Amino acid sequence: MDTRQSALVTTLSLLCLFTGWSQGLTILPTQNRKEVGDGDNVMLECRFELDKADIGPLDIEWSKTPNDPADSPIIVIDYSGDRTYETRLEDMKGRVHFSSPDPKNGDASINITRLRLSDSGRYHCKVKKSPGSKTISITLDVLMRPSNTKCYVDGAHEVGKDALLKCSSEGTPPIKYTWTRQSPSNLMPPSAVADVVSGILKFKNATADYSGDYACTASNRIDSSQCVVRLSVSSSSNNAGKIAGAIIGVLLALLLLAIIIWCCLRRKKQQTYEKEQPYEIREDVPAPKSRVSTARSYTVGSQRSSLGSMSPSNMEPYKTHYDRLATNDLEHLPNHSPSINPSYKVAAPSLNRMGAVPVMIPAQHCDGSIV
Repeated sequence: MDTRQSALVTTLSLLCLFTGWSQGLTILPTQNRKEVGDGDNVMLECRFELDKADIGPLDIEWSKTPNDPADSPIIVIDYSGDRTYETRLEDMKGRVHFSSPDPKNGDASINITRLRLSDSGRYHCKVKKSPGSKTISITLDVLMRPSNTKCYVDGAHEVGKDALLKCSSEGTPPIKYTWTRQSPSNLMPPSAVADVVSGILKFKNATADYSGDYACTASNRIDSSQCVVRLSVSSSSNNAGKIAGAIIGVLLALLLLAIIIWCCLRRKKQQTYEKEQPYEIREDVPAPKSRVSTARSYTVGSQRSSLGSMSPSNMEPYKTHYDRLATNDLEHLPNHSPSINPSYKVAAPSLNRMGAVPVMIPAQHCDGSIV
């Protein structure tokens, strides 16, 4: 019986040794799950107590479970031989360190700063001091806080019709939307119905009293964000006036545009016409050449008559003398500046049928003879 008890004690001792259980080493209870927002800092607690039976060197190791369970745990930071070894993870360098400057005093907690969404995961704190070791696990959830929260009025609202206000935000779901009224009072209209999931605030049979400022608060498990929108409920008459004013404004703008286009086209047409008219000096058509009249006027007695107007019967006495005078005139025609014979009288220029020709009238004696 004693032999059997001794064998049982020995077996239990060996089992405790291989399983890493030590009665003297203990890790104090702590929160096994934490939720924080991106950009925040967090402390993962791991405090332990040693016993006199723990005589081996102290080793502290923090690791993270990989996304693929088949992979080996990722070492975040460790402490061994009174020396701290910083993280070898590129995305966590400079952001993780032990909370205590000397972890062997019983505080193996770590701090992670400027948290990112990728820091989420399950972390393990392992404290080892021969003859045994202890391990605890903490789940870290890094959540995206609500951001870019926007609220707006859906459509134009008139008295007697339904009105809608909408709100949206980015962040880690679930996101809860809460509507409140800010002005002119804090009382919500009696017909207002809010949907905390979709962020829609609906008013049935809206009246002008529903007008005011409304605030939407988007929140998740770690943070919240807010936006404000103004609701204006107007009567249909006011809307008709606005529409009429808008139409008149558009018509005036179109009329002004048409006038400008017409003026531009008119000016362009005028410039084109001026370019097509050549600035040339045109020669006048020369006047028709005058014909020298063969008719001469003579003064017979005290009466003046035109030879060209005489009848053939009257011209017979003067025909011979006329031929002689015409021949003499051609022979004695001056070359440059002829002098006028005082025995001739210059008759006033008269126009015949072919043009104006000055006629020289020979002088006569009283008896009718020609000089």
